[in-house]
Amino acid sequence: MPTPQEFDQWFENFKKSPQYADLKKKPVAFFSAEYGLLTDIPTYAGGLGILAGDFVQEAGDREIPLLAVGLYYREAQNSLRPVNYPPQDYVAKGDLKLVTNEHGEKLLISVPIHHSVVCAQAWQWRKGNAVVYLLDTNVPENQQQDREITARLYTEDREMRLKQEMVLGIGGFRFLQALGFHPSVYHLNEGHSAFLALELVSHEMKHQRTDFSNACEFAKKHIVFTNHTLVAAGQEQFATELVSAMLDKYAEELALPVGDIVALGTIEGSNIFAMTSLSFRLSSQTNGVSKLHASKALEVWPKNPMQSVTNGIYVPRWDKIGAANEGNFWQQHQNNKNELLKYIKKITGEDWDQNTLLFGWARRIVPYKRPLIFVENLEKFFSLAKNSEKPIRLVFSGPTDNQNLGNNSLLLEVQKFLQEKLKGYATLLPNYNMELAQMMVSGCDVWLNTPVVGSEASGTSGMKAALNGALPLTTRDGWIAEVDLTGSGWAVDEPNVGEKMLEIAEREIAPLYYEHITNPWNSKWNARMQAGRKIISEQFSTTRMLKEYIEQLYLPTLAQKHEHKYE
Repeated sequence: MPTPQEFDQWFENFKKSPQYADLKKKPVAFFSAEYGLLTDIPTYAGGLGILAGDFVQEAGDREIPLLAVGLYYREAQNSLRPVNYPPQDYVAKGDLKLVTNEHGEKLLISVPIHHSVVCAQAWQWRKGNAVVYLLDTNVPENQQQDREITARLYTEDREMRLKQEMVLGIGGFRFLQALGFHPSVYHLNEGHSAFLALELVSHEMKHQRTDFSNACEFAKKHIVFTNHTLVAAGQEQFATELVSAMLDKYAEELALPVGDIVALGTIEGSNIFAMTSLSFRLSSQTNGVSKLHASKALEVWPKNPMQSVTNGIYVPRWDKIGAANEGNFWQQHQNNKNELLKYIKKITGEDWDQNTLLFGWARRIVPYKRPLIFVENLEKFFSLAKNSEKPIRLVFSGPTDNQNLGNNSLLLEVQKFLQEKLKGYATLLPNYNMELAQMMVSGCDVWLNTPVVGSEASGTSGMKAALNGALPLTTRDGWIAEVDLTGSGWAVDEPNVGEKMLEIAEREIAPLYYEHITNPWNSKWNARMQAGRKIISEQFSTTRMLKEYIEQLYLPTLAQKHEHKYE
């Protein structure tokens, strides 16, 4: 694995290459349904959005020409806020700027959806050569129902969700065209934006003067697709009748039978239209986000083998130790832990000692992540929590979509369980966002990661925690399957994950931690903290991730020799 200095040199060399010059003329277009750019702008829900935000920031630092496209959502959906939480004007903060034309007027594009023509403006966020455009249908040119299309991320209204994906894909493509951009590579970050391929097909039909079938083959050579999840809930699917109805007006514009378009995403032998299927059929290269994920994906989609580009984290955003403090690692960790403990006391009233071993669990609260597995055996957990010499405490946090009753019921179950069974020993912090995530991953001593193996494609929260010295106690899912945690953490195998974790906590973790407390400057615990930080900084940064995307997906796409020239 290259050193950070070698990564720096690679990017410097790349910026002198003819391929980089090509990208400056025709950048990479990166499409995602969510972006975690700023804590209080609700354009993200979880790991997908945080990763997209990290990726964009890394591209900005490395001066990689990147045009990122998403949607601008106005309504917050943090975990314990009510469904009707009022919209806020986040633009007023000045972080986003309205995109205008050469006359200083807002730039509008239109997308035919069902019986309407929906207009969208866009807000711009920039870092260096990386620009994010967030499309917004809340404009007076639209009917009220269409103004609501981009109101809320991941609405449960399937018709509205489909409209969102048409605005994102078709509208996003048209917006870049309106700005005068002709990207060389279109990167689908998950399948939400796959409708952009239809616009590219339309362009190929016109410019190459060819039929629909050939245009699809031309178009796919410009498209790469990253799949992020194998869980069914993460696969966007719609009834073909609904898709046909929503695309009918658009198909007229393309002068194509709507059935030909819908067939591209229809699962064989069904009446289900899947955005993942559309993405596979209209992309030339695909990748999973860890080696295990790519391997498991082959079991789900045997006809679509994937490369693997394991996710990474944008170190400057998540590092609360800092290179300057590495010589005083433990003291900086304790400063971060104290910040978290003060917040816990403020929000929940729990007043925990700074030297008490603190376990943390924070991510979306959904069944496959098994939030309560560590406390399933209450008797065993209490034997640890109430140990007068080596006590432990546990802090949870996580967002859920308030409109998803299944997820919301699990959140309420977790909240009730903690209040009724574990009060004083475990607690839940509501309204999980980036700011709280930074506090959690840097303030906990041990980071719990409990997903069913094969369901968590990568799992970047553990990377952020290890970067800041939290030792992992985890199943062997996602990126964990790629590393040997000997000397930095603990991994357990199925079955009986909770029991095994509690045994490790009792026999190894608690004794090691409290031995460390007596001499924190030269301890085995401190050595494990440093080892975990090294693994992340050297192997799991977005620097490495961006380099691999360029090498494995973008450059091969640029290198494809076509008999046609796309403009």
